[in-house]
Amino acid sequence: MKRAIVEPAELAGTALDELKQWLAISTPKDDALLVLLMRASLDMCESFTGTMPLEAQCETMLPADGGWHCLGTRPVRSITTVDLVSPGGERSALPVNAYAIDIDADGSGKVRLTRSASEARLAVRFSAGLAPDWGGLPEALRHGIIRLAAHHYRTRDTGPAETPPAAVAALWRPWRRMRLI
Repeated sequence: MKRAIVEPAELAGTALDELKQWLAISTPKDDALLVLLMRASLDMCESFTGTMPLEAQCETMLPADGGWHCLGTRPVRSITTVDLVSPGGERSALPVNAYAIDIDADGSGKVRLTRSASEARLAVRFSAGLAPDWGGLPEALRHGIIRLAAHHYRTRDTGPAETPPAAVAALWRPWRRMRLI
């Protein structure tokens, strides 16, 4: 299931300062571009490791069929709301006894409707991320994100790479989650 980030992690403070220091940039001229590159690097880190690095508020749509459905983002910190969405797009908040939630020890979140509503969908809002803020991020992940954003900045005229550079991948590899299908 595709998720949308409703409230992204804050990158304009300490994270941006760290990237600017790495690139030896002292002016605010490129700040907006650098924040965009940091966001892209966070996304690539999540794709590579299978873990959302920084806490963000997310939303995903799930079937309202009564079965358990996993949230596609890890680690889930909390599931905050579950709304029923009609075929016409109207939302209605569900009472707590109308659904069940579970967050496993590995950070996987699951939701199920306790009664079937097959014509509708569930809109699930949740908080996910390994660290609540930039300072709480493990050093290897943080350094890899900085190096990747710097790499994108330096090679911005040649286009983005599909995979992170080897030095970044080496920093992130211990955090990589593999799934057996």
